[in-house]
Amino acid sequence: MQLTRFDRWLREKFVYETHIRTLRPPENLPSGIRAEELPEVPGMRYKHLFIAASSRAADALIGQLRENGQMYTTEVVDRDTWYVPFIAPKDKSLTWWLISVLVIAVFCFFVLLYLKGLVQDPEFRQQFMEALKLFRS
Repeated sequence: MQLTRFDRWLREKFVYETHIRTLRPPENLPSGIRAEELPEVPGMRYKHLFIAASSRAADALIGQLRENGQMYTTEVVDRDTWYVPFIAPKDKSLTWWLISVLVIAVFCFFVLLYLKGLVQDPEFRQQFMEALKLFRS
């Protein structure tokens, strides 16, 4: 399903984080960047992992890496938190899901309101009971 502008904003703000891998650490880290050391694995080129929660922080670090001529790679991934499946369900739009739930709830409310009116109507109850007696006999 196509994502709405609100869905994209929710994902960018609360779901996505940018992983930036480099060979050596930069001279100074911009605020909003978390640094992690990658384990020594044979054949792995990059030694340092920097995690940016916002795109602004990631852009600042990438700009700094470009200025220094450092080699880097980036990857945008989903955060590993409990609320991510609720905000950003796979291949679904949260906005359209909420709209459909609201429409169904309003429909059920009015159907139940109508049925309550029928049940409270003595003439309808009398005719309904007579119809049941006809079906039973």
